[in-house]
Amino acid sequence: MSADSIKVLKNPQFDKSKWLQMPRDIIIGHDAVEQLPDVCRDLHIGRSALIISGEHTMKAAGARVLDLISESGCNTEVFMSESISIDSINEAQEAAKSHDFIIGVGGGRVIDLAKVVSYNLDQHFISVPTAASHDGIASSRASVSTEKGAVSLDAQPPSAIIADTGIIAKAPFRLMASGCADIISNRTAILDWELSHRLRGEAISEYAASLSAMTADILVRNAGLIKPGSEEAAWIVTKALVSSGVAMSIAGSSRPASGGEHKFSHALDILAPGKGLHGEQCGIGSIMTMYLHGGDWRGLRSSLKAIGAPVTPAKIGIEDETAVEALMMAKKIRPERFTILDAGMERECAEKLVAMLYNE
Repeated sequence: MSADSIKVLKNPQFDKSKWLQMPRDIIIGHDAVEQLPDVCRDLHIGRSALIISGEHTMKAAGARVLDLISESGCNTEVFMSESISIDSINEAQEAAKSHDFIIGVGGGRVIDLAKVVSYNLDQHFISVPTAASHDGIASSRASVSTEKGAVSLDAQPPSAIIADTGIIAKAPFRLMASGCADIISNRTAILDWELSHRLRGEAISEYAASLSAMTADILVRNAGLIKPGSEEAAWIVTKALVSSGVAMSIAGSSRPASGGEHKFSHALDILAPGKGLHGEQCGIGSIMTMYLHGGDWRGLRSSLKAIGAPVTPAKIGIEDETAVEALMMAKKIRPERFTILDAGMERECAEKLVAMLYNE
């Protein structure tokens, strides 16, 4: 056999490269906000900051953040907003153009606003949560309200997270319970992701899925420690929220923490706006989707109850019929994301699911 007749088999090009962006500095603990100037110096992100906050969160932590940054010799400006919308994004972007970086001080809406603005302007962003209400404090996604309901947008993950447990523990306990429910609902989000992988061939990240599921399990095991006014509870829940956000960064999407239960929540936002908190609605939705997956829905419900999160629509002032409508509407929310609620559901089944929530 001559050398010319030998075929050289070349390895096909292997390219699964992905740009993962994660927080560089994470500080969780008592008086953590006092370390903000040191974090800014460590990151080398400039000498001019726009602080985005709301009326209540400015009093809770924003004023101290302003003092700390100003005393460190940084030029500062404050942009106040109580919500995130296309208009508020545009207004905040205009204010941020003359600054080097952004600090978001507040709850979910404020943090999401800061994330989107920093993404659009390619600026660094520091997350200073005042409540542990959902995993947006660390993720690279943001939920924005529109006339057609909530949409998920690409956003900048924070360069740093400074979570002061003293501040977070003073927030209304309902917010922390909602954050717990948001994390626990990761369990059904993973089941939906695996279902889509099997039926639709959707790519799945085992690392991201495992981290998300482990985070939910740890929170369930520590449910007895989640109590009002407890800094230990604030520390446990905030760590879980950060881990969930990191799982989304690894996946490059919100898939590890968003499935049918989130579609149900977004549908409720349209049908009954302002009634339930995001995490509360996801927790209720996860009980029903866990039942559809054939999982331990009773155990999930018990965990939510132990923490103090609502487990029925009535607990958040939503009519059962509205919850039924939300289940039926869920498949229209982000139709590109396949979940068990997209498999087809008769109204009678939806009614039985909602009724099941009240069974002891």
